[in-house]
Amino acid sequence: MAKGVSLIVGGTSGIGKHLAGVLAARGEEVVITGRDAARAEAAAREVGGNTRGLALDLAEPATIAGRLAGLGSVKNLVIAAIERDDNSVRKFDAARAQRLVTLKLVGYPEVVHTLASRLAPDASIVLFGGLAKERPYPGSTTVTTVNGGINNMVKTLAVELAPVRVNAVHPGIVGDTPAWAGKPPEVLQRVVARTPLGRLVTTEEVTGSVLFLLDNQGINGINVYVDGGWLLT
Repeated sequence: MAKGVSLIVGGTSGIGKHLAGVLAARGEEVVITGRDAARAEAAAREVGGNTRGLALDLAEPATIAGRLAGLGSVKNLVIAAIERDDNSVRKFDAARAQRLVTLKLVGYPEVVHTLASRLAPDASIVLFGGLAKERPYPGSTTVTTVNGGINNMVKTLAVELAPVRVNAVHPGIVGDTPAWAGKPPEVLQRVVARTPLGRLVTTEEVTGSVLFLLDNQGINGINVYVDGGWLLT
């Protein structure tokens, strides 16, 4: 097996932080990043084990190489950082759109570029997209576009970085995350009613899909949907 750290970009809260806890409990050396150094370090202490925090802002790609300069060999790289953006084309905010596009479509590959020479031969990369790429909604113009880009980014990276594996996970509505747990029940019930599973997916289930992509050496260049079958209806 590869030796090195497990780096989770965007690991100070939500799914990224939960994943960090699982990896730390497995005895892995884990590095989590967030835009604020103090918050990243505090989150690392909460995760426990051999975990440390690092400041990194994907929307400032020129700073990424310097931020990751002290990182050694990497065996797992998960880029889970996201920003929510309600940005319709009729009321388009170009600055907000540019930040999100930069974060995902420049920041994500810049992290991979920076670490390419430090990836173990059997390393694994997992990128986070989202199902707005398949089911857009009013205000999702930028979100739908960038997550569509992640869908195809895994394919070119898997070819260019071979034998390093590259996959992506696209969660649906994750009911127990802070972004969704406080929504009015009637909002979420409309989604539940259309989901064959009969409920929303959980943080633990999304984490499980990421672990599968990290650990299974035969999985490469795919996009995994974790939505309870929501896209079928």
